[in-house]
Amino acid sequence: MTATDMFNKKRGIRNCNPLNIRRTADLWQGLAERQPDPEFFSFRSMAWGYRAAFILLRTYCHKYGRHTIRSIIARWAPPADGNDTDNYIRKVCALTGFDANKPLNPYDPEHMGPLVAAMSRVECGEKAVMSQIKKGWALYMGTECP
Repeated sequence: MTATDMFNKKRGIRNCNPLNIRRTADLWQGLAERQPDPEFFSFRSMAWGYRAAFILLRTYCHKYGRHTIRSIIARWAPPADGNDTDNYIRKVCALTGFDANKPLNPYDPEHMGPLVAAMSRVECGEKAVMSQIKKGWALYMGTECP
């Protein structure tokens, strides 16, 4: 892939950050050595980006009581940040087949895999690669070594 091809990729794909996690003081495992994007983290691979997404979504459940697509997306992509939150929720529900108010279990790959795949599709405009999500899940669950 040429530098031009890479530049033309969506930001989340370029950064191996499929859910576009904003940069903070957090020192995530799997961060790329270079962080060229001033707003969003860059990860070494998509699997590491998915791992971070699973951890953030687990935090949404435990720390903030966000257990449904509706409540998760309302925090992830709030209208105050210029997002069309209702449309984001509709798209994720259509892609997952889940009801917006269905409680999700952050330790169930049958819930979280489709959720991050759908959110990645909304964020990046491309269908997620399930093998990358599965590898991210294995990193998240500690069943795969880096």
